Amino acid sequence: MSESRQPIAARTALVVIDLQNDFLDPRGAYARGGDTNPPALLLPARVAAVARALKAAGGMVVASQFTLWPDAAGEPMVSPHLKALRPYLAKGDFAPGSWGQANVDALAGLVDVNVSKVAYSAFFNTQLDWVLRRAGIDTVAVCGIVTNGGVASTVRDAHMRDYRTLVLADGCAAFGEERHQTSLADMRNVAEVTDCAAFAASLR
Repeated sequence: MSESRQPIAARTALVVIDLQNDFLDPRGAYARGGDTNPPALLLPARVAAVARALKAAGGMVVASQFTLWPDAAGEPMVSPHLKALRPYLAKGDFAPGSWGQANVDALAGLVDVNVSKVAYSAFFNTQLDWVLRRAGIDTVAVCGIVTNGGVASTVRDAHMRDYRTLVLADGCAAFGEERHQTSLADMRNVAEVTDCAAFAASLR
């Protein structure tokens, strides 16, 4: 990437992975299906504080929104892999423009750009890379859910695209602490693992 004379914060984006109502809200699709992730419920307030700090420093906040696009009959197009894991996903869940697809309330007014995604990585078949490069971003700090899924896939794709890549360890969660920690350890090969407080402090 070419060098920029802008301050580091202005070249940095917080990439928030899938902090959406259908994943986290007790009325959402996952809770209705019996899948809850207690550590993830702590993330919205923590991530919102980081987002406010970065925006105050001139940086950018991007959120990915997992989306189940409807087919011609209005039924969600769910990949076989996901359907096997989450057989309860039904019509209307994660539908584009729906309450369930939307970011959690804690992020209201903080997200500059939303990208709809259909797979783990926020880069796969989205406009994320175009948006970041157009905005002069060369550093991404990734957080959200789940650590070993959407977060890890996005981090590796960011690394492959030559972004300086950070992972906010306490801004992520997985279904199980062991999975969370194992994934963080693995991502150290391609990213800098830090935490929300240290990242926010680096912006001052």
